[in-house]
Amino acid sequence: MSSFSLPVSTLGTPRIGPRRELKFALEGYWSGQIDADELLARAVALRAANWARQKALGITMIPSNDFSLYDQVLDTSVMVGAIPEIYGWSGGPVPLDTYFAMARGSQGHEPDPACAGHHHGPGQGVPALEMTKWFDTNYHYMVPEFTRGQRFMLASTKPLDEFREAKALGYHTRPVLLGPVSYLKLGKSKDPSLDPLSLLPALLPVYVEMLRKLAAQGADWVQIDEPCLVLDLDEQARQALRVAYGMFAYALPKLKLMLTTYFGGLGDNLDTALGLPVAGLHVDLARAPEQLDAVLAKAPNGLVLSLGVIDGRNIWRANLAKLLDRLEPVLARRGADHLQIAPSCSLLHVPIDLALETDLDPDLSNWLAFAAQKMDELATLGRALAGGRGVVAERIAESVLAASARATSPKVHDRAVASRAAAVTGEMARRASPFGDRHAVQRAILGLPSFPTTTIGSFPQTGAVRQARAAHAKGGLTAEAYDAFLRQETAAAIRWQEEIGLDVLVHGEFERNDMVQYFGEQLAGFAFTKSGWVQSYGSRYVRPPILFGDVSRPKPMTVDWWRYAQSCTAKPMKGMLTGPVTILNWSFVRDDVSRSAACRQIALAIRDEVQDLEKAGARMIQIDEAALREGLPLRRGEWGHYLDWAVESFRLCASGVRDETQIHTHMCYSEFNDIIDAIAAMDADVISIETSRSRMELLDAFVSDRYPNDIGPGVYDIHSPRVPAVAEMTALLEKATERLSAGQVWVNPDCGLKTRTWDEVRPALVNMVAAARQLRAMFAEAAE
Repeated sequence: MSSFSLPVSTLGTPRIGPRRELKFALEGYWSGQIDADELLARAVALRAANWARQKALGITMIPSNDFSLYDQVLDTSVMVGAIPEIYGWSGGPVPLDTYFAMARGSQGHEPDPACAGHHHGPGQGVPALEMTKWFDTNYHYMVPEFTRGQRFMLASTKPLDEFREAKALGYHTRPVLLGPVSYLKLGKSKDPSLDPLSLLPALLPVYVEMLRKLAAQGADWVQIDEPCLVLDLDEQARQALRVAYGMFAYALPKLKLMLTTYFGGLGDNLDTALGLPVAGLHVDLARAPEQLDAVLAKAPNGLVLSLGVIDGRNIWRANLAKLLDRLEPVLARRGADHLQIAPSCSLLHVPIDLALETDLDPDLSNWLAFAAQKMDELATLGRALAGGRGVVAERIAESVLAASARATSPKVHDRAVASRAAAVTGEMARRASPFGDRHAVQRAILGLPSFPTTTIGSFPQTGAVRQARAAHAKGGLTAEAYDAFLRQETAAAIRWQEEIGLDVLVHGEFERNDMVQYFGEQLAGFAFTKSGWVQSYGSRYVRPPILFGDVSRPKPMTVDWWRYAQSCTAKPMKGMLTGPVTILNWSFVRDDVSRSAACRQIALAIRDEVQDLEKAGARMIQIDEAALREGLPLRRGEWGHYLDWAVESFRLCASGVRDETQIHTHMCYSEFNDIIDAIAAMDADVISIETSRSRMELLDAFVSDRYPNDIGPGVYDIHSPRVPAVAEMTALLEKATERLSAGQVWVNPDCGLKTRTWDEVRPALVNMVAAARQLRAMFAEAAE
C-alpha cells in the first residue's frame, strides 16, 4: 500500500450555516436586535465550524477567506478600497454600516453625510451597488464600480485576519482571493469610455501587498480564482493575466499560487493559463470533462493540476468507480506530487448536509450528495488513489449501485410524458396573431390609462405569514384555518392596492413559499428538501427543487387562488406563474437527459395551467422568466442552441391562448443588449425588467432594436430597504420615455416584494402611483 497522501480541496464551502445561522445573525443586526460585536462573534463561530467540518470529513487543503457576511466580490471591493464616493468613506477601516450600505443601500433617516453633493439629498440615504448574477449561477454579486483615475489601497485585511483566525485554531489553510483580472472584468464604470482593465496597474500593488502579508504569516499556497478564463477573452485580457501573474511571480517567488478556473472549459484560453507563472492550475471537469486530455497533453511537468471531478453545482451522487477510471491513469502520468482533487467549483452552490433531510424518499436520498457528502466523496477518492480501491471498496460499490438504481427507476421515467413532448409541433409555439393585432384587441378590452401601474407579483411575507405556514406544516393549524388566514391576507392586499390606485392588481402570493418551489411541489418529477438552503444573495436563501424525473401537472395549481382574488375586485387581476426556463435554471436538474428535453416537459405542464387560467376568465397572465439569461452558456458560440430551445419553451407555454389574453413576463438583473433578438422572439405582450439600479441604462437595448411590445421598466430597487421619493421615480420614468414611446411604458417595481416589509412597500408604491400620475399629467399637458 502506498504511503502518500493525495491533497484534497473544497475550493470553498457554504457560509450560511446548517440552520441558516448567518441569515438570522445578519437580520438581527440589521433590525438592531444584536450589535456588531455579536454579529462578528457569530461569524467567527460559523467559520470555525466550517473548518472543523472539512477537517473531520478528510479535506486536506482547507480554504480560508471563502466566508463572507454578504458577498465575496463586495469583500474584494472593500479589500482594495474600491468604495464609491457616495458612501462617504475617506480611508481607514471600512465600517460595517458602509459595507452594508454598499450591499443594501441605506434609508438615511437622519441627514447622511455620504449624500453631500449628490442627488440623494439629506435623509434619503444612498442606493446599493448594482447587483447581477455570478456567471451562469443563481448567486448574485455586488458589481464593483470604478471611476477614471480610480485609486486602490489595502482597506481591509480580511483574508489575512481569517488566515490567522484559522491558524490559531490549528488549521493551516489555503487563503482564497478573487483574481485581479476577473475582479476588474466583473466591474463597470458609469463612464462608458473607461475600460476597467486599464486600472490593472493601479490595482496590482494592493494584491501584492496582501499576498506578502499572507506569506509573512506562513501561507504557502494561495488560491486565486480567475473564472474569467472560461469566457471568450480578447488579447488585451490575456495580456492582463500575463502582467498580473508575472508581477506576482516576481514579487513573491516562493509563494505557490493555485490558479482556479470553473464553470466551464478553458478552450482557447488554455495556452494562456498554462503559460502563467503559477504553481498550480484548477480545471472544471464536471462542466467540461472533455478538456482533460488537452490539459494533460500541454501542462508543464512541474505544474500541480487540481482536477474538479465532483460537481460543485449539482446534487447528484458521483459514481466513484467511473471517476477512479479517469483519475488513476492521470495519477500514474503526473505523480502524486503534481495532482490534487477537488469539486469543480466552490461548494457555495449546493446545500450543506443531506443528513439534515429526514423526509426525502429513500431512493432519491440515496442518489444525492450535498456539500458534506461531496467532501466525503472527495476524501474517498483520495484514499482510493493513495491506497488502492480496496481500502474503500464498500463505498465504491455503494456508489455504483446507486447510479444503476437511478438509471432504471420507474420513479424517474414516465412514457406518457416522453410521448407528449415528442409530439410538440412548431404551431404550438406561435400566437395566433402578431403583437400589433393583439395589442389593439387587449387595449380595447382592458381600458387601462397611459403608464398603467402594477407590481411584479408578490407582497411581503410577514412574520405572521411565515408563522402560519410553519404552523400548518407542523400540524398546529388546520388546512381550513390556514386557508382562511391566506384569504384574509389576500383580500386585505387587494383592498389596499385599490385604495392607492394601482391599475392592475396581484393577489400577493401569500400561499407561496417560493416562486419555483410552489410550482415544483405540485408537479410530478420534482422533490423538495427541508434544509437544502443555498445562498442567492446576502441573507436571501432558496431551497432549489430537485428535478429528478419526467415532469407533468396532475391538476391545476393556481386557478382557485386566482378565482378568489378576482372575486375581490373589479380591476384586472393577473394570473401569476413561473416560466419553464426559470423553473429549470433555479432547480437542481437531472443529468440523465438534456436540459432542453427537461425544459420542454416543464413548458407543457405550464401550458396546461395557462390555458386553465384563461378558461377561468383571466385576462392577464404573467409568466416570469427571471432566469432566462442566466442560463446562457458562458461562450457566445454556444448561445444559439440554448436560446432556440429556451425561447421555444416559453412560447410553448404561452401561445395556446386567444388574442385578447395578455401575456406578461418578468426578467430581472440581466444585460439585454446581446440577447434582445431572443427576448423579442418570446413575443410576450408586456415585459417587466430591472432598470432602477442601472438608471434605465438597460432600456438602451430595447431602443436600438426598436422593441415593439410593451415594457415595464422597474422604477425602484426592491432589494434595498430605501423608499425612493416621487421625484426620483418620476425622473426615471422620464428617462424611460426618452428611450421608449409613452404608449409602451408600464410602471412597476423592478422585482417582487416578498422580501420587503410593509413599512417599506406601502410608501414606495404610493410614491410609484404618484409618479405615474405625474407622467400622465405631463404627457396630457404636452398633448394639448
